Amino acid sequence: MNDWTQLLQHLPVFPIVIPLVAGASMLLFVEARRTTRTIIALIATLANLGAAAGLAYVASGAMPGLWPEGIAVYLLGGWDAPFGIVLVLDRLSGVMLLLNAVLALTSLVYALARWKKMGPHFQSLFQFLVMGINGAFLTGDLFNLFVFIEVLLAASYGLVLHGLGEVRVRAGLHYIAINLAGSFILLIGISLIYGASGTLNMADLAARLPALAEGDRILFEIGAAILGVAFLLKAGAWPLNFWLPSAYGAAAPPVAAIFSIMTKVGVYALLRLGSLLAGPSGAGAPAPFSDGWLFGIGLITLALGTAGTLTARQPQRLVAYCVISSAGTLLTALGLGGAGMKSAALFYLVSSVLATGAFFMLTEMIERTQRSGEGAQAEPFESFGPEDQIDPSLPDEDVGIVIPAAMAFLGMSFIACTLLVTGLPPLSGFIAKFLLLSAALDSPLLATLPVSVWVLWAAVLGSSLIGVIALCHMGVRLFWSSEEIVTPQLRLIEAAPVAVLLLLTAALTAGVGPAMDYLTLAGSSLSSPQMYIDAVLTGGPPIVSHEIKGGGQ
Repeated sequence: MNDWTQLLQHLPVFPIVIPLVAGASMLLFVEARRTTRTIIALIATLANLGAAAGLAYVASGAMPGLWPEGIAVYLLGGWDAPFGIVLVLDRLSGVMLLLNAVLALTSLVYALARWKKMGPHFQSLFQFLVMGINGAFLTGDLFNLFVFIEVLLAASYGLVLHGLGEVRVRAGLHYIAINLAGSFILLIGISLIYGASGTLNMADLAARLPALAEGDRILFEIGAAILGVAFLLKAGAWPLNFWLPSAYGAAAPPVAAIFSIMTKVGVYALLRLGSLLAGPSGAGAPAPFSDGWLFGIGLITLALGTAGTLTARQPQRLVAYCVISSAGTLLTALGLGGAGMKSAALFYLVSSVLATGAFFMLTEMIERTQRSGEGAQAEPFESFGPEDQIDPSLPDEDVGIVIPAAMAFLGMSFIACTLLVTGLPPLSGFIAKFLLLSAALDSPLLATLPVSVWVLWAAVLGSSLIGVIALCHMGVRLFWSSEEIVTPQLRLIEAAPVAVLLLLTAALTAGVGPAMDYLTLAGSSLSSPQMYIDAVLTGGPPIVSHEIKGGGQ
């Protein structure tokens, strides 16, 4: 085995180790060493993107000799599952890792212009957030899912307050209180499941579930219900999403952009665990992981998120409601079941995360047109103490080259984001919703419950119509109704991340065939999880982080 193959064997742990080492190393430098911190952060984020791209590639089955069926099982410490800590990579986690890496890089670059300076330890917190999200997508057991969720939440508590200001602090404290309660609920659910089944490994849990005694089964279902409540809160689903518009609407724009994938951690957990617990027939998942529960909760979430877009007065708050609408659309679609619907939902997930991430950053640049550049930054700077105060007269206050035709860029980008989040042609948002509606007609529930299919059609098309109305009204107010519109100085370092995300949605539209080929395999594996279970418990030779040799060697 050559050195290159040995390195590839340990690739699944790189998305966790890279941001962890980078975040910790940056704490060794004083806050004034911003250039050093920035270099470390950029190198780590680029390396994380490379690792995620490599993992997504090999998860496609491109290296069957190393990763059979594209599933990698990494045993930390060499302990076999289900007794040791296991990282599991498949096509679903590969897609999520790559999506998180892309969003992290663009958000970080956008923050370099000014936002990284508006509070201490931004770069380290950002890296810890990336590590927590990556770990949640890779872990193979419930306890470490809890650990990684806590890591990403702990980092998000600092990031949601980044920039300070009265509105941001109030929304941030509300966000912290709600998520601390959610973490407590999550831990209770995990404890009950362990007490009933004797395992926390998700694959082992799926294997043991059919053999549970009646009393243990009841205890397990209670634990699963509590666990599902925590995941629904993380996903921004009704009735536990009241915290999201204020928190996301008040967060610093690059923070809100990376937060757009945090709700998808909850959706991922519901999808992953629901797939494993459903059994071969797909009907055995307990509430709220079952299709009926997901469909009902998702439908109400979609309706409330869509209604919220009509009431939002600030652009960033409107995008926060779009995040809720996307979560509702995903849960409603997943509630119909079927491999084809799961594949279409994954395509929609990728498109919506890219769109809302770009939209969060864009809204901050658009809001600068409504007031002078000095007023736009008054609140963040006034909120700092003397030791953290940043002098606006410093030459590096705005990093990068000013781009020409700023208003044209803002206008065209706003139109593109509107098309994406509402699902209008010709971008990937339209393709995503078309795939969802097409897959609904092929749903296995069509023969018995056709009403649910037409309800999905009405909900998706109705939300798109209302979204168009809300976003057009917002666009008219921002670009044409104001008496004085100030042309802002947009830096290339700010405009480029938005442009990159929008170009990626265009590339997703052009490459819908290869993308759906990959996602179709991911959807099929979710509908038939036995391959995942076998890979973790009995599948071929796993990847180990430490090999114990006997005989004194």
